[in-house]
Amino acid sequence: MKPINTLAAAVAVAALALGVGVANAKTITMNLGWATPIDSDYGVAGKKFKELVEKYTDGSVVVKLRPSGQIGGEDEAFKALQLGTVDGYFISQNNVSPHFPLFDVFQLPYIFQSTEHAYKVFMGPVGKDIKDLLESKTGVHILMFGDVSYRDLYNTQRPIEKFEDFGGLKYRVPKNEVMIETFRAFGAEPVPLAWSETPTALQTGTIDGGDNGTSVIVDMKFFEFAKHLAILEHFSGVAPMFASGRFMGKLSPELKEGVLKAAREAEEYQQEVLAADTDESRAYLEKMGMQVTYPDKTKFIEAAMKVQDEFAAKKGEEFRKYLQMIRDAAK
Repeated sequence: MKPINTLAAAVAVAALALGVGVANAKTITMNLGWATPIDSDYGVAGKKFKELVEKYTDGSVVVKLRPSGQIGGEDEAFKALQLGTVDGYFISQNNVSPHFPLFDVFQLPYIFQSTEHAYKVFMGPVGKDIKDLLESKTGVHILMFGDVSYRDLYNTQRPIEKFEDFGGLKYRVPKNEVMIETFRAFGAEPVPLAWSETPTALQTGTIDGGDNGTSVIVDMKFFEFAKHLAILEHFSGVAPMFASGRFMGKLSPELKEGVLKAAREAEEYQQEVLAADTDESRAYLEKMGMQVTYPDKTKFIEAAMKVQDEFAAKKGEEFRKYLQMIRDAAK
């Protein structure tokens, strides 16, 4: 009887191994990254997305969260998505433009009149067109645009009370053409730096300051080095969640539907949760010792309109088309 038992055991082991192989073959893993800590604004959307994806796909798609640059930095993330070496990543809109220049239409200073105006653009015809164009031209998918936030200005040198105070300071800017030219139009010296270099540059005095989403200033504890915060709201926009074509190509129609549904609901959740986040973050920064100023925006807006017109003139007909659609959406 022993040979029979041995054979039966071997068959059982083989069946178990086969079963495990099938189960693994049915599970698709999405590594979703971002540059800031797990509890940042990106984490609000990322954690909800993970929960909903795994629910709507019955565990067939598993999302592994990779915050704090675990799978690379934001500056190189888009290229990695195109290559398929990264499955998903939250990328600030300004870091998309080098790979898809039309995204700069969202980056223009004072392009949005209000948060409501911005959501009308991103959730409307302009947003749909941009999603489709980006996918067709780069192979990268936008799963969600996400929450609209404002970039607040911080520096180590002096309070910004008026337009003239802005000039002469060295501000870190992303390697984005619109942002560089905007800071020059405001009279400052822009210093293009990768995000990963920014904290050290601020601490060593290589730069005098920079601008980021208010919650990022909190998350990165920049208030420990820069004691002046100016509320200009000169740039507003989103940090979409992107997915690689390689990852999306692994999904059956049913799984893709579940992933997209999860993204829509995670986007709504993030927007709802973070609705009051900016005001709360500014209050916290003031509590942590930052001197908060609200400069008169008149001259900043005048300079910004010139930047808008200059880029419209040189970017081409398609850019001008979407710029006009965004302006019309404010009416």
